[in-house]
Amino acid sequence: MSRGHDVVAVDLPAADPAAGLSEYAQAAVRQIGDRRGVVVVGQSLGGFTAPLVAERVNASLIVLLNAMTPARGESPGEWWASTGFMEARVEQARRDGRDLENEDLLVDVFLHDVPSDVVEQLMARGEPQQSDGPFSAPWPMDEWPDVPTRFLQGVDDRFFPVEFQRRLVAQRLGIDVDEMPGGHLLALSQPFELANRLEAYAAQVK
Repeated sequence: MSRGHDVVAVDLPAADPAAGLSEYAQAAVRQIGDRRGVVVVGQSLGGFTAPLVAERVNASLIVLLNAMTPARGESPGEWWASTGFMEARVEQARRDGRDLENEDLLVDVFLHDVPSDVVEQLMARGEPQQSDGPFSAPWPMDEWPDVPTRFLQGVDDRFFPVEFQRRLVAQRLGIDVDEMPGGHLLALSQPFELANRLEAYAAQVK
């Protein structure tokens, strides 16, 4: 917002086990309101909802950020096995010399490159609740919406390895992965560089 952009940080019904992909998309559409020509950014699981939202609000651009890329009829719960996610994580950890068995998912994987003061603030707020609601229903779209799409990946992501993302995004979207320094939570670890990237993407579609 300090750069003059109107930013909507969507509050999702993540703690509600009855809320699925459709409810997540509806929540985003409600909070976007009458804004049009927006850039829809989908982080991680948001890769499943970003195209649903973009189609409904006449978005100018979709940006997938360290995201899950869906396929027709596939649920988020099925995505892990059908994409070879776990095999890719194991291989990445082997190359890095890390032991997945002894890693803490939050501290060692999601927050490993986030500044300590930001981590302290997060921990003080408590861990957010994420129900299983969105993981069971299949992705409802027949095809990716006709909206320009970019995929931005942190090369230090310990959850979704960059090599895995390059392969999957090429297979499913037919586009290249743009890369930048940082792990899974780029908005926390690399906020200024991420803002620069998003601003540059937005400028290209004006």
